[in-house]
Amino acid sequence: MTDEFAPEKPSKTVIKKEMLELQELGKELIDLSDAEFVKIPIQDEALLEALATAKRIKSREGLRRQMQYIGKLMRLIDASPIREALAQRERGHQELARQFHLLEELRDRLVDKGVQAVEEVMERHPQADRQHLRQLILRANKESSLNKPPAAKRKLFKYLRSLQEEQSQH
Repeated sequence: MTDEFAPEKPSKTVIKKEMLELQELGKELIDLSDAEFVKIPIQDEALLEALATAKRIKSREGLRRQMQYIGKLMRLIDASPIREALAQRERGHQELARQFHLLEELRDRLVDKGVQAVEEVMERHPQADRQHLRQLILRANKESSLNKPPAAKRKLFKYLRSLQEEQSQH
């Protein structure tokens, strides 16, 4: 006689899928730089040691077995803080990329519209040097018309980025 109210055990497929997902999470952790890795909240000493060992392994087969071991260790802990930390890191990268593209668009508008677009920058960044902006725009336009490398355009981008960083610090 079976118990109708007994909780069902997960199927082998579900267990394997979870194991592979945890191994992939472990792979993401191994691929992090040391500076990024220390920001991830991992409390389990055995897991930390296993990840450090995996970073040192050069053998493909040895790394595969180590990844299986890491997956096994990760099943024993709550991996949600690790997932959240990696997701937060990814969101930060996406935000930096978005800001980078916005600065590129602003730089291109400045070069295309010329000095008229300086007011847009001055509204966003009142601390900006209007004269320096104008000089960079004029140099970028001159380089473009002479088919020279875009050195002034790069300087303009760096200046805009420094303005943005300065503003974000305040």
